[in-house]
Parts: sequence; C-alpha cells; structure tokens
Amino acid sequence: MIYHGNRFTIKPGVSPERLEEALESLRNQGRAIPSVKSFVVGRDYGGEYEWGATFVIEDLEGYWEYLVHPAHLNTDRVGLPLVDKFVSFDITDDDDPEIGAKIAALHKRRYDSMPDINQLVSDLGEYEGLAAPGPHGE
Repeated sequence: MIYHGNRFTIKPGVSPERLEEALESLRNQGRAIPSVKSFVVGRDYGGEYEWGATFVIEDLEGYWEYLVHPAHLNTDRVGLPLVDKFVSFDITDDDDPEIGAKIAALHKRRYDSMPDINQLVSDLGEYEGLAAPGPHGE
C-alpha cells in the first residue's frame, strides 16, 4: 500500500468560500478516484502546516490513475493557486528498493505531460516533493 500525503498552508487573504471549494475538491478525489481505497482531508496539527490530506492507494498502477484523474487535476487547478507552502510525501510498506524512484518517475511523467500543472506547482511559494518541477527541483 502507498499512503500519499499532502500538507499545506494557504496564502493570506484567501476567502473561506474558496478554501472550502478546494477542500471539497480534495474530498471528492477520495470519493471519485477508483484506486483510492480510503482517505482523510482535514486540519493538520503538530507542525507548520494548516491542512493535510492522505490517500491510500494499492499500487503504482493505481497511483498513476490517481495522479491523472480529472478529480485530482481539478483540485490542482482550484487549490494550488491558493497555496503558499506545500509538501507531498509517500509512505509505503512495499519492500521494492526502487519504489521511491518509481513513484518519482510517475510524478515526473505527469509534470512533463501537463505543462499547466507543472506551472502551478512551480509557482508555489515553497514546494517539497518527488520530482519537484521548476525552481523547487533545482
């Protein structure tokens, strides 16, 4: 299993309505993407981030489905413009020593094939994650 997590803070001045639209889009990912086995979206406590989401995905095939699903792309397009700081991470019990590189390759493939998503992530104030595009990956 792969537990894909995101932690983020919102830019100052974002309206509660726009924030709720982005959070609801995250929740919709969990409901709409077939490869997501379970999920949680909510407040992030115990660190420097305000919000978080975790999506449980069975394997790399499902991970790719998650990354390119229209529900996920909607969240990127609605939510990323509101985000100041963002971190993306994965925790897995898969014992394949190459699993991290394989997950990174999926992210890179997505960024390379979707210039608008690449730009949205590149424009974040801070981004940390696999295959980070733009200034975050340099």
